[in-house]
Amino acid sequence: MAITPEEVFETLDMVSQQNLDIRTLTMGINLLPCASSDMGRLCTKIYDRICATAEGLVPTAEALEREYGIPIINKRVSVTPIANVVAACPDRDLLPVARALDRAAESLGVDYLGGFSALVHKGIGESDRRVIEDIPRALAETDRVCASVNVATLRAGINMDAVLLMAEKVFEAAELTRDRQCVGASKLVVFSNMVEDSPFMAGAVHGQGEADAVINVGVSGPGVMAAALEQLPDSADLTVVAERIKQTAFKITRAGELMSREAARRLGVAKGIVDLSLAPTPAIGDSVARILEIIGVGETGGPGTTCALALLNDAVKKGGVMASSSVGGLSGAFIPVSEDAGMIRAAEDGALSIEKLEAMTCVCSVGLDMIAIPGDTSVEALAGIIADEMAIGVINNKTTAVRIIPAIGYGPGDVLHFGGLFGEAPVMAVNPHAGTVLAHRGGHFPAPLNSLKN
Repeated sequence: MAITPEEVFETLDMVSQQNLDIRTLTMGINLLPCASSDMGRLCTKIYDRICATAEGLVPTAEALEREYGIPIINKRVSVTPIANVVAACPDRDLLPVARALDRAAESLGVDYLGGFSALVHKGIGESDRRVIEDIPRALAETDRVCASVNVATLRAGINMDAVLLMAEKVFEAAELTRDRQCVGASKLVVFSNMVEDSPFMAGAVHGQGEADAVINVGVSGPGVMAAALEQLPDSADLTVVAERIKQTAFKITRAGELMSREAARRLGVAKGIVDLSLAPTPAIGDSVARILEIIGVGETGGPGTTCALALLNDAVKKGGVMASSSVGGLSGAFIPVSEDAGMIRAAEDGALSIEKLEAMTCVCSVGLDMIAIPGDTSVEALAGIIADEMAIGVINNKTTAVRIIPAIGYGPGDVLHFGGLFGEAPVMAVNPHAGTVLAHRGGHFPAPLNSLKN
């Protein structure tokens, strides 16, 4: 797919005027060859393999930034779910593995490393349980390590025992980092239908169906999309709006395709996917909420929001898929509260509730993302929120996730301040009527009828 000089110049204008960036260049690395029954040997092999495979990642990304003038905001690494890697090691304490991952990330100069993870949608294995037990301490005692646990799929249904367990672990992660704005919970994602090739944190892992090393790219571009839509009059009908979104998504994704192709070639690894998600930042103008309001919603969260988001998400996919031969990951529109200035404003104004966000996740990527809730929320209520979101993913055969931060010591109206891309999260009220029975029933939510595809 040839990229013309005119497209490059247009892209540079998007960068200088409209906040276009490559959100992340993520290298996925297979750690299965590191398996060992000896903990010391295992950690050494993990550190050495990551550093040897990804040693050129940051220099290559910086060279691409200089040559093409497109900022690459994050350089990241994802690895094989650690529960699979440690299965041969009998040690109960897996913190040495988390520290080895963190040291490797620090040595490479990458922002985050994802993969302290387990997949337990059909059952919790012994190594899975060891990883899950150590997630809160791993996130509290490392700076760059991220964790994720898949508790549901279309084919398996929902592991309700894992849902309650993960609600408890989210609270533990928040409690262990309460002196740092409960940041541990911001690095933990609970998934339904986890994908194997996402470049985005905190949920990135390197799937077993991947090559030994692969480059996945996540693009951004809400500012570009908003600027394009602002050129349309209010009288433009939604067909015209959708066409403009498709055209703009194509241009944004072409930039990601260029970067992924060049990075993979220079690093000598497989070219993976381009995740064409619109990923916002706290910067004014770089907001998915702003796009929804330009489409015509009075304020994000108000009536019509889900419809506008569905239109945006569908048109982004239609436009982006034509710009790359390998679109993947999550691909759609992210709606993280703390990372989007418009979402923050809507939450503070009372226009946006957790229930409305849940409705929005039925038609977009990811799920309930970067939401702060009162620290005195019950574990049963959090388990119910996770279960609701997992059900949306399972019944609709889509990836959904929950990244919620219990704000220990805070209540509605308070704000957690993370800084950087994580922004700030207004503490949102939680419906208190979860009860105490559902979360403790356990067992398995059976796979739905539409899982019978064979």
